[in-house]
Amino acid sequence: MTKSSPPYDSAAVISALHALANPENVIGMARYGINPQNTLGISIPALRSLAKQIGRDHELAQELWDSGIHEARILAAYIDNPHRVTPEQMERWAGDFDSWDVCDQVCDNLFDRTPYAWTKALEWSSREGEFVKRAGFTLMACLAWHDKTAEDEQFERFLPIILREAGDERNYVKKAVNWALRQIGKRNRALNQKAIQTAEAMAQSASRAARWNAADALRELTNNKLQVRLVD
Repeated sequence: MTKSSPPYDSAAVISALHALANPENVIGMARYGINPQNTLGISIPALRSLAKQIGRDHELAQELWDSGIHEARILAAYIDNPHRVTPEQMERWAGDFDSWDVCDQVCDNLFDRTPYAWTKALEWSSREGEFVKRAGFTLMACLAWHDKTAEDEQFERFLPIILREAGDERNYVKKAVNWALRQIGKRNRALNQKAIQTAEAMAQSASRAARWNAADALRELTNNKLQVRLVD
């Protein structure tokens, strides 16, 4: 892709995406639960390389998102400026989520870097829509992973919500709840103990999803290698 004049033109970017399309990859992606609709089969490394060429561009990100193309939406998350993202944009994009990978890429590379991430994590964790609800717990996991300055109390607020929603049987919600619990429990020793207590409470649930969440989380949170790495 060449750029005629800065900023990049959305039509040129979309043309470049189509040039990278690999229909065989789409078939493989579908086997992993990725929505094949409007999907080109472009690898994440290729999208990251393209994003590096483009740089931050908030307006272009909006145009790419509005195209509805699966990879264009992931690319939009890579190039958007988190300081220009509004709560309204977050709601609009979350409402468009139709695949777990777009949800996770947007949360992991853009939404968790906005000033509204903590609020949206709480709000979305109570929503009914599968991918919006997943986004709430994905944000919790990403904040636990990326926000090195956050206080333990901020994550402790998430634990009762994780416990409350652990019985959601929908696969994409269930796995995000699990991810959030495990990431919080890997931050430090104190949060590890609280996360273990949360998982132990889950294990007493009548819900099969909650018991699965408990067993899977406890397997990692009590692992000897993790326990050695934890800081006080």
